[in-house]
Amino acid sequence: MQLNVTGHHVDVTSPLKSYVEKKLDRVVRHSDRVIDVRCILTVEKLRHKAEATVQLSGATVYADAVDEDMYAAIDALADKLDRRVKKHKEKSSDHHALEVRKSQGQF
Repeated sequence: MQLNVTGHHVDVTSPLKSYVEKKLDRVVRHSDRVIDVRCILTVEKLRHKAEATVQLSGATVYADAVDEDMYAAIDALADKLDRRVKKHKEKSSDHHALEVRKSQGQF
């Protein structure tokens, strides 16, 4: 997985980048088909926004989160991405093929 963290109107410090890596590592554990992750951190007055695009093999998953604290926005972003990647993984697996194999006695 390649992680790219950029900032708009905010300096992306080493602790901030390592926090993003730690939180987005959970997303990678749920899907082994993650190719690239782009994360953009933005600050506008009292609004901290974290947004990320995860490039999977065959799909792109996007999520964003806004909060008064950057770390809270990153937490919310990780939760949203985790849910969306899980949902995509469940949709991509063919549940009907398992039923066919069971009925034919192959499983």
